[in-house]
Amino acid sequence: MAPQVRILPESLCNKIAAGEVVERPASVVKELLENAIDAGADEILIDIEAGGRTRIQIQDNGCGMGREDAFLALERHATSKIIDDADLFRLTTLGFRGEALPSIAAVSRFILETRDAASEEGWRIRLAGGTVEKAEGVGIPIGTRIEVRNLFYNTPARRKFLRSEQTEVGHIGEVVTRQAMARPDIRFRFSHNGRVLLDAFRVERLVERAGSLLGRPTAADLLPLTCEAEPFSLHGLIGAPTLNRSTSGAIYAYINGRYVRDRMVQHAIMDGYRSLLAKGRYPVVVLFLDLPPEMVDVNVHPSKYEVRFRDQRAVHDFITASLRDALRRIHTVAEPTGSFEPVSSAMRSPVSYPVDSGRTALLPPTPASAPSELPALSSLPRLAESVPDYVAADAPMTSPVSAGRFAAMTVLGQYHNSYLLCQEGDDLLLIDQHAAHERIGYERLRRQFYGNGIVRQGLLFPVVLELDFRAAAQLAQQRDELSRFGFDVEPFGGNAFVLKGVPQLLSESAAELLLRDVCAELDSLGSSSLLAEHFDHLLMTMACHGAVRANQALGLSQMRALLADLDQVDFGGHCPHGRPVLHRFTLAEVGRLFRRG
Repeated sequence: MAPQVRILPESLCNKIAAGEVVERPASVVKELLENAIDAGADEILIDIEAGGRTRIQIQDNGCGMGREDAFLALERHATSKIIDDADLFRLTTLGFRGEALPSIAAVSRFILETRDAASEEGWRIRLAGGTVEKAEGVGIPIGTRIEVRNLFYNTPARRKFLRSEQTEVGHIGEVVTRQAMARPDIRFRFSHNGRVLLDAFRVERLVERAGSLLGRPTAADLLPLTCEAEPFSLHGLIGAPTLNRSTSGAIYAYINGRYVRDRMVQHAIMDGYRSLLAKGRYPVVVLFLDLPPEMVDVNVHPSKYEVRFRDQRAVHDFITASLRDALRRIHTVAEPTGSFEPVSSAMRSPVSYPVDSGRTALLPPTPASAPSELPALSSLPRLAESVPDYVAADAPMTSPVSAGRFAAMTVLGQYHNSYLLCQEGDDLLLIDQHAAHERIGYERLRRQFYGNGIVRQGLLFPVVLELDFRAAAQLAQQRDELSRFGFDVEPFGGNAFVLKGVPQLLSESAAELLLRDVCAELDSLGSSSLLAEHFDHLLMTMACHGAVRANQALGLSQMRALLADLDQVDFGGHCPHGRPVLHRFTLAEVGRLFRRG
């Protein structure tokens, strides 16, 4: 019988490897940019034609290569980044696999020009389909220039999968933007068909680079973040919840300087913004997570966009807690543009004005000691005294940054029985009374829910859960955490567990389904926020039903009480569903409405 197993020819192996590394022109640009950065370049020029189909050229002023290294770099699995297997777990460079150059050369007409500081002349090597056609010495400056022509010319099936020219340009632009965002100390210039699309000059601060890439108005709304907790460090820029997008494209996440599209990292970021963004909206963030190289494995996918952490849950919780704490400190009410002049006691008058539905009720300010009981608030529990450690990321309730800010506003009246009209300095503010009261009620319910312990109800007929091996292992590890949330789960032999008690807020069927979903998320991400999200949703619904409504008239003391209570909760600028609580008009904006100035 003829043998069925055969050794593939080298040319076919190279094309298979190219399929793993080179998906489209943007993949070529990504690999070559990483090599240029690793080479120590501080200026990288990217020039493409026809969306990268006909020509891609990357030129850098890095260290370059000598003749021998230039030829070796075109061989498969040739790299200067690692020596032994231990180096795979202490990587400090972007590239390391030694497959990029030969894989790209295998599916294109390829030219490499390079020179190092020790050589008087550089070398130009021409390849077609991975085969060297010509090599010669050339006079060039120190650095490297790589030109890729006719990408996929010898694999027409793959060429057919390329999209329109503009689509491919967009993908390349994203790659350049991601790399440029991480390295403000490097100049990146990106041109298409001779037209410069992006020119990011070297700058000292990340916010300046963000301004050149995302636009100055967007960068102006980004605030710095720095948080450290050994062995992790997180820094970057985060946007207030009001700065959001319809897709996750504005989430720039980096692990040890490497851009990643990791599900767990994005989940942690979204968890940090939980109850602050409307459904389907995503934040604008530029985050750099640094941790010891041995704690993260970047060698899990050829594109290196995905990573694996030694302790996924610790990383997830650190990112979420850092974001939550930073967002808590953001002053959701912007600084007034004018000076604040409190109303003197001589100007306070007991005169009252009638309230007419649909009109503005103008009310004089009253002393802070006026009665402040808001009847609708009485239906909501007051704050618990303490919060357990496992929700410490959302404590304390009172933010020192915003304490007293709402209460210090001058109440002008109520518009359409739905919005409070307030003045702060020279600014006019409209406050949505329902959204504000909803946030107050939600935070109080949440504090009591977690602080006093979750009420559990026993099941008259315990439920047996039959799980697969992985889900059973995850559930066994998380029994203590589940108990905190009110679940009474015990092993029942093999991969089965018996559910004896559930949180009082949940029905039996909902509890069983939620447990299975939690196990699935733990298995894929190493951490789960489904329990907290589910309970938060229930608390949001309760807060919404207990809050004052739109078209509900409020007295002055009630309005002042509402503002004072906003000072006692976190994230008072947004309702739990992510809608804004207030809108500010500066004196200049109001003046323009009347064509003043």
